Amino acid sequence: MEAIVMDLVALRIVVSIIGVMGNTILIMSILKLTRVKTFEMVLLVLAAVNLEEIVIVNVYDLLLLRLSVRISVWSCRLLKFFTMFGEIGSILFTVVISVYRYQKLRDVHTRVNLPVFMDNMRHTLGITAFCAMLAVIFSVPAFLVSLNEDEGNSTYLGCPADFFQCSLSKCPTPSLIYKYSFLLVCNFLPLVIVTLTSSMIVRILIVQQKVVRARQDPSVAVTQQQQKQRSRKSSFQRSTVAILAAMVLFQVDWTIYLILHLACNPHSIPSWSEIEFFITTFYTAVSPYVYGLGNDLFNIKRFFR
Repeated sequence: MEAIVMDLVALRIVVSIIGVMGNTILIMSILKLTRVKTFEMVLLVLAAVNLEEIVIVNVYDLLLLRLSVRISVWSCRLLKFFTMFGEIGSILFTVVISVYRYQKLRDVHTRVNLPVFMDNMRHTLGITAFCAMLAVIFSVPAFLVSLNEDEGNSTYLGCPADFFQCSLSKCPTPSLIYKYSFLLVCNFLPLVIVTLTSSMIVRILIVQQKVVRARQDPSVAVTQQQQKQRSRKSSFQRSTVAILAAMVLFQVDWTIYLILHLACNPHSIPSWSEIEFFITTFYTAVSPYVYGLGNDLFNIKRFFR
């Protein structure tokens, strides 16, 4: 078991380094754009939240689990707050990207050249603020959940790895409410939304491919304007495929997280902290590469320019 834990630690460290690099390059590439569109703004915020989560999770793991540093109760709560904030923010902004791309694709599919709700920068900033506020609301209970049941009112403690402090056999009512509210609003509902929008995106893409094949006539000459339109559509489709790939990654990652929290007892699994940290870090580390490469944003030359 100890060997498995060490393997998980090594793997998560590698994934974390890759994630820090990917999110940093994506952020710098977007900031160096001459004009940042609404979709790129959401990607920018997502990358920033991902970066924050990766850094905080590794600080938590290094100081408290590897070095066994004992910190004050409020320092522990603050660390948990920022960890939960990054986790929830990453989930919510992924949902926003999924819904936004479905709306854009539906608009193209119906050939109605009208802007969707999130094409407006003010609307996008409003949604971003709402997601951030929701992340704060569901992270605040980290200051309220009991952390030190066995040691009375000790001022200093080793910060527990279980964020909810809620086992299958023993779970205080406040922790129980927090845990299942969190799993419902911040995990289950986002998974349902992402699954539905992804399914509708796939359906639209299939219909579009059939229409394109039916209209293709090799004997008809293609004008320069038509070539440009096809190039834009091809770029948009590549971006959509990349988003779908990120959605699949999101679904697999957070479905495993949800199942583990519903079916397992954190206090009976020695490697629980590493398993949970790896799951929460994996999507935030890999997704910037998927989004960046698919949207021509993961550009190292632009980063160093």
